[in-house]
Amino acid sequence: MTAAPHVLVLSIPGLRAEDLPRMPVLAGLAATGRSIPLAPGFPALTCPVQATLTTGTLPAAHGIVANGLFDRGTQHLEMWISPDSVHRAPRLWDQLKGARPGLRTAAWFLLQSKYATADLVCLPAPKHNPDGTETMWCHTNPEPLYAALRESLGEFPLHKFWGPVAGIESSRWIARSFVEASRGAPPQFACVYLPHLDYAAQRTGPDSPPAHAACGELDAEIGTLIKDFGGLVGRTNLTVLVAGEYRIRPVAHVIHPNRILREAGLLAVRDTPEGELLDPAASRAWALADHQISHIYLRDPADARLIADVAALFKGRAGVGRVLMGNELVAAGLVPRSQPVAANRCGDVVVESTLDAWQTYFYWFDDAKAPIFARTIDIHRKPGYDPLELHLDRTQLPKIAIPLDPSLVKGSHGAVDLANPHETVFIASRPDVTAAPTLAMPDIAGIVTSLFGVA
Repeated sequence: MTAAPHVLVLSIPGLRAEDLPRMPVLAGLAATGRSIPLAPGFPALTCPVQATLTTGTLPAAHGIVANGLFDRGTQHLEMWISPDSVHRAPRLWDQLKGARPGLRTAAWFLLQSKYATADLVCLPAPKHNPDGTETMWCHTNPEPLYAALRESLGEFPLHKFWGPVAGIESSRWIARSFVEASRGAPPQFACVYLPHLDYAAQRTGPDSPPAHAACGELDAEIGTLIKDFGGLVGRTNLTVLVAGEYRIRPVAHVIHPNRILREAGLLAVRDTPEGELLDPAASRAWALADHQISHIYLRDPADARLIADVAALFKGRAGVGRVLMGNELVAAGLVPRSQPVAANRCGDVVVESTLDAWQTYFYWFDDAKAPIFARTIDIHRKPGYDPLELHLDRTQLPKIAIPLDPSLVKGSHGAVDLANPHETVFIASRPDVTAAPTLAMPDIAGIVTSLFGVA
């Protein structure tokens, strides 16, 4: 068997073909290789897209339908931190190792990759101390690796990975730590997540000067990453593949699905000293709001009348695009045709925004009754995604507080344009990796496995 190549996959949210003139490194790869329109699939959200990229399957098969997982049995919602084992389809490192056990692989900062079987793994995992404080840490494989990376690079800058001051420092640390971890025994396959384009495009809009500047900042780090990793493995032995995860679009309209459900008498809250808290178990229906998508879960998923009534609440509303239920969820690739409801992670009704709208998790009517965590960076307790965590409430300075004004959000993603689904771009450093004129996200796994001679 011939020696294995080295394949580096870069997973980049917010990357668009029109950004390449601002990104000379990526433009250079495309000029000598390929640049191909890429359809991320539905929903175009981080965890589902990364699962599709790394399994070659749709959400109906891999089971990741949102950035959070709701367990119908326990009524527990877990946002962002689910382990690798939640995937119901084997990921690329498992597929490659199964065929070629000697291959070294890396899953670097991919979400929902904790305890992945790749030889090199790293993602944030702060330690929660008994006194309520946190100690910055990363989960790594091998386990002692983060201590060594911290010694050479300093702590991972978590506050630069998410929050009001998120910036290039996190992607720089990710790229440079991957190179450091690769010294001595570089992986033949690696998938590295570089999140930088996510921030300014949501804060100030995808075509704002800060978003355009972010393209150049990330491109410089990508150039350093390719040069340094290429130095370890030999540049001629390295194939670089770049996958844009999704397109961030300008938004000017907001939907509050949980408030709509509460107005209809379907959503319940509990009054607590920490403000109103959503009570999924007592609610007939509630929404996991995730960028431009909401999964609405019913207490009784077999109640066809309630499903129809919930769908009717949203159909025709300003800012609402598709409202999916029943066989429409199967056709959208979210649900297997014969899966039992208990195993179904998808909402019973899925609401997709129009391309210019996004959806909040807000369920309170009066900001004075908002839960304490609403004004903090708390990605785990909020029943949905909160892009307002990218902003500061400047009326509260010097106190660090998150605002509750949805109009501050200028970009979002998740909805798909059915008339133009190839919203992002795939770039390969070689022209011979595929002859396809367009690609869908599941196709990339097949390109990777073919490079290693794995069917």
